[in-house]
Amino acid sequence: MPITARQILDSAPSRFRPEKANGLTCIFHFVIIGAEDFGYTITIENNTCRLDTTLTGTPTCVISTDAATYIDLETGKLNPQTALMSGQVQVSNLMEMMQFANCFRKYEGTTDDGPRTTEKNTTIRPKRGGPLEGVTIIDLTRLLPGPLATMMLADMGADVIKVEDPDSPDYIRSFEPLIEGTSAFYYALNRNKRSLAINFLSPAGKAALLDIVRRADVFIEQYRPGVMKRMGLDYETLKVINPQLIYISITGYGQDSSLSQAAGHDLNYIAIAGALGVTGDGNGKPVIPGFQLADIAGGSYMAMNAVTTALYRREKTGTGEWLDIAMTDSVLPFLTLPFAEQQALGKGHTRGKFQLSGGQANYNVYECGDGKYVALGSLEPKFWNKVCERLGRPEWREQILGDESVQASIQKELQNIFRTKKRTEWLAFFQKDDVCLTAINDLDELTTDAYLRERKLFVDFDLAGKTFSTIATPVRHEGMTDPHWQAPRLGEDSIAILRESGISDEQINHLIKENTIRTA
Repeated sequence: MPITARQILDSAPSRFRPEKANGLTCIFHFVIIGAEDFGYTITIENNTCRLDTTLTGTPTCVISTDAATYIDLETGKLNPQTALMSGQVQVSNLMEMMQFANCFRKYEGTTDDGPRTTEKNTTIRPKRGGPLEGVTIIDLTRLLPGPLATMMLADMGADVIKVEDPDSPDYIRSFEPLIEGTSAFYYALNRNKRSLAINFLSPAGKAALLDIVRRADVFIEQYRPGVMKRMGLDYETLKVINPQLIYISITGYGQDSSLSQAAGHDLNYIAIAGALGVTGDGNGKPVIPGFQLADIAGGSYMAMNAVTTALYRREKTGTGEWLDIAMTDSVLPFLTLPFAEQQALGKGHTRGKFQLSGGQANYNVYECGDGKYVALGSLEPKFWNKVCERLGRPEWREQILGDESVQASIQKELQNIFRTKKRTEWLAFFQKDDVCLTAINDLDELTTDAYLRERKLFVDFDLAGKTFSTIATPVRHEGMTDPHWQAPRLGEDSIAILRESGISDEQINHLIKENTIRTA
């Protein structure tokens, strides 16, 4: 029998998670429109959930959609963000809806199979090596910054245990585009990890996680400041049971700044740190980079640096420490040269006119006759002089450091010249000349680029019968081994991880029965 919207709503009390509802009082009206036209009320108060099969009380939030859309949302076939942005679902109070949704386990229907047991979920993975072999990392991060850092640490041999709430896992799992129901982004950020799906807010789940913490080397989290303390998983608590633990916190604005509780994204961090302020078009308008600078360079790379340096320090001192990684802070070093210029002159260049960000004709990008682009980086005279010679413009040699108007004039002429040939023709034209000219690769050209393939910068997997390439860790240490593991299914390694921590099969079966852990 097909699932109905009424069945899903009727199951709400059995899926309710009181540990997630602390301090939440709300009345939700679910209005199902269309062929099935009815309303339900779900009330949360004092950590309890009450269901009414009619619309009652004054709602704090109203959710309105048709039955088919509601079913697809609850069963994971439809991304909530997509449904909201496309207008398929109407929500009167988005912030309260997000809190409300966290209070319920995912609807999985009913089966006659009985409770799962430890006989399932026994994935055996091939051993991997590397300089971090023997280091255990507990990863509570989500989305991009933390997961990319821990994936590269896993590439280097660390045993990374990705810990997720079974009913509220890493949001990125559901981001489109999807491959067989799982986000391409998730696959790109989580290879070589193991998955533990556990409700670490429940007493039994938290106790099990603490057993794992006792043997771990590193704990990485990415929650807003104060959240881990409320969950009883802050550094001061965990260092009592493991004094050697290295604890990494990744946030936008640090643990104790005036902005510590403010929401933010990559765009906000690069704005405050000035990186967005020096990047602009010809009219001086800021230009958003096509990648997440703060998330990766400020979050991922800095977290990796913090882990490895802290491990080295621990070798000498025997003690762990807590490291506060603020992505905004970590963007600031990108401004080292423009900031030095501003400090020396008392002013900076017009946005987009700094010599290394669009101000110089000999360090710029140019469109070719076929619509593709090249990057010309002939900063030094020895490179620029050769360009001038080959193009028959010797008078440009002395204008390498001309003012903005001179540079603009040369840029315009250079652009006209580059439009006279295709990109391949220009690359061939300068092939024997050392002038720092390269193609600007589009995304669909990366995996076929001879240099990138030569450097083995991709890790390929077979997904849905097709090759799916992920980006490799750029630094390769001696001993780093293949094969790589594909990003794990949610809870794929739950049983193995708990067994390693000394938890008995009887206890594990109890955790499964109580929906405290999930096994793939």
